[in-house]
Amino acid sequence: MKKWSVLLVSVFLLAAGFVSSAQAKIEVEGDVYVGLWDKYIWRGFDQSGSKPTIQGGIDLSTNGWTLSYWGNWQLSEDKEEGYESGESNETDIILTYSHDVTDWLNVTVGDIWYAIDFGTKDGLNRDGSVDTNEVFGIFSFDTLLSPSVKIAWDWDKADEDGLYFTFDIGHTFDLSQWVPKTALNLGAELSYNLHSDYLVGDYAGFHDYELYVSLDYALTDQLTLSPTFWFTSPICSAAKDTIDTETTGAINLTFAF
Repeated sequence: MKKWSVLLVSVFLLAAGFVSSAQAKIEVEGDVYVGLWDKYIWRGFDQSGSKPTIQGGIDLSTNGWTLSYWGNWQLSEDKEEGYESGESNETDIILTYSHDVTDWLNVTVGDIWYAIDFGTKDGLNRDGSVDTNEVFGIFSFDTLLSPSVKIAWDWDKADEDGLYFTFDIGHTFDLSQWVPKTALNLGAELSYNLHSDYLVGDYAGFHDYELYVSLDYALTDQLTLSPTFWFTSPICSAAKDTIDTETTGAINLTFAF
């Protein structure tokens, strides 16, 4: 009953947004991107055996709706962790609806379907290829440091509450007066896990914090090159039992249309 009730509520919210925008002219915009990463870190978990990966996806948006595809491909084999070279070990399909409630508040609701290969070992002793769903809401504030709060609920596989919270801040600095066509992005994220036992762990506590920096260099009006660096570290003792302090870097290329 939990799964179906959440699904029905999600469909209702998304349908409400669709009805409100159905009469508007349909104009599709979006982006296609690909990046080379030295490893794949997600919520502090090393999902590639510390081996390089290629990550890429596409976003299509119209009238507040966005349909996204994202994938991760292993570039080097790690037999101990069970990751094979050339294979995809995660695919995500995301459907969202976004609406500006006021001049300073935007609300986004949606669902993300994960299809994940956890390899042969990980912090939660999961094994093999599995899938699950998270419904989520994001509250974004147009003010100093652009803070946002995201609440995600694993309504599919989690046995407990399945809630995961993230709190983000960030700022973009225009460097074009010193370096033409360049911007610097700085950000930080703090996460709190509330028994999202399938994807994160069966505990309540601050899970990890993440710091990131990236540069956006506009090759053309539509094509952007972005070197990126992330640092993540666990906070509570339960998180420290499952994840380590990690760094990861990437070079991303994005085509906007």
